[in-house]
Formats: sequence, structure tokens, C-alpha cells
Amino acid sequence: MKIKKGFVLEQVGDSYLACATGKLVKEFAGYVKLNGTGAFLFKLLCEKDLDEEALVSALTSEYDIDEATAARDAHTFISRLTEAGIIA
Repeated sequence: MKIKKGFVLEQVGDSYLACATGKLVKEFAGYVKLNGTGAFLFKLLCEKDLDEEALVSALTSEYDIDEATAARDAHTFISRLTEAGIIA
């Protein structure tokens, strides 16, 4: 899975905002507010086509969390972005 082309991620203070640009604005009007961990995953999915297992591995490598927590968090993140139509 990968973030659809046309989404950008901007840092605003301690938060990050993902929003659509160009023609994609017709499909997705608004923005998604992310914390640092969400922004980390979002950036990975912008760069590469990754599966859920790869995101779990990235989380456990980057942060001091166990695999079960990383799996739960990655699944929730993917589900929300999929529901919002952000993941291709």
C-alpha cells in the first residue's frame, strides 16, 4: 500500500497535517492531523509501497515499543487512512 499521489505532509508546530493538492482536492477536502509517529508512517508510505508487516518492523526499529503495540498501532493507522481514501 502507498499514499495516493497528490497528498502533502506539512509540520505545524508539534503536529503534522496531511492534505490533498491539485485534482485530488475534489476527492478529499480537508486534512488529517498526525502526531510524530503518524507522520513517520505517512512519510514511509509516501516513499515506498509497504505492507502492514513492514510498518510494524519500522515502528519497532524507530521507537521503543513491543511488536504487539506496533502491530495494533499500524493496523489502526492503516484502517483510518484507508477509510479516508488516502491509501491507494
